[in-house]
Amino acid sequence: MTDKKTLLPLAGIRVLDFSGLLPGPYASRLLADMGAEIVRVEAPDRLDLVRVMPPIKNNQSAVDGFLNSGKSSVALNLKDPEVIALLKKSVCDFDVVIEQFRPGVMPKLGLGYDDLKSENASLIYCSITGYGQTGPLSHKAGHDINYLALAGCIDYSRRKGQRPTPYSIQVADIAGGSHHAVMSILAALYQRQSNAVAPNKGEGQYLDISMSDAALSLNVMSSAASLNGEEISPQSQILQGKSYYDFYETKDGRYFSVGSLEPKFITGLCIVIKQPQLVSVAVSQRQEDIDTFKRLLEIFFIERTFSELVSLFSSTDLCVEPVLTLKEALEHPHFKERNMVLTGPSRSDVKSALGFNSGRAFYSSNCRTNTLPSETCGESTEVFLGQLGVEDSTIETMRSRRAIK
Repeated sequence: MTDKKTLLPLAGIRVLDFSGLLPGPYASRLLADMGAEIVRVEAPDRLDLVRVMPPIKNNQSAVDGFLNSGKSSVALNLKDPEVIALLKKSVCDFDVVIEQFRPGVMPKLGLGYDDLKSENASLIYCSITGYGQTGPLSHKAGHDINYLALAGCIDYSRRKGQRPTPYSIQVADIAGGSHHAVMSILAALYQRQSNAVAPNKGEGQYLDISMSDAALSLNVMSSAASLNGEEISPQSQILQGKSYYDFYETKDGRYFSVGSLEPKFITGLCIVIKQPQLVSVAVSQRQEDIDTFKRLLEIFFIERTFSELVSLFSSTDLCVEPVLTLKEALEHPHFKERNMVLTGPSRSDVKSALGFNSGRAFYSSNCRTNTLPSETCGESTEVFLGQLGVEDSTIETMRSRRAIK
């Protein structure tokens, strides 16, 4: 009988993960959900801040549990020469390395791509940084808000005359760092497999993932317009100022989203608001007509309560949806039916939105194991070293000098 785990696309792939906080750990979490084995390398004397991020449930950070459940944790001092030698030996058994230090740190430690490539030529080595390995900003510190600001995403996303507002989700960290890292790693794995019999015999490669580069690339429509002569300023692009694509306040202070851009949706919206004669105004390209229709929509929504509007639009197909709180979204029947929220003995999590048909039964249950507690820092250190042939007496000596935990 076939083990259902083997049906997962990355079954048998091993990842050595040196990253912390959010971008790298979420990338390896996605790889784990696809079947990869993740060994997480942590510092014995410097705790990853995610481990103490609230809320704390059952003596563990819920965020740490979400990002790192199902991974093995080894605590190693990367400044210890014996640890470095053992890590170099270990990479022969790994397919992927992920690291998130500033440029130059891993090579200085003796763990750069060239150092590890000499031990394992098929190794795929992924570096995630804020500004990439090259360029005048490459050694600067940064966070999600900085990458989005520098990449031009924030300025035209604000309302005209108003200050920018920080996003509540980490767009550059996740869509930029985590997702681009995973896409690049999967492509590199495929290329390595495809070239296994070619002259390069399945060699690995180095991946330079820059979160600010990725954020810049997310300006898909606006960058194309800007590079070809259009001025992009706050509320100037088609999905903002040039249409009524927006949020509208209700009588009781809630909001609705209206994205009815196409003619059939515009027509249906005009019928619902009992203004069928306004279709020609709504589809107009004249700014004054757009502004007129938008004011009429504002009046329509502000005169009705949130619940009235939910009832009104629930049976329509017009690209009009309520702005839900996160709690409401997590309890929404649509996401419940799709099993997006998983409940386990330690905590509840949102499932990764990976849609595999093959092995789906195992995939669903495998995701539920991610609701179990993540390993404590260094919980698998002895097992990891034992697999490398390190004797117990040597392990104790290394622990005594704080080379490991």
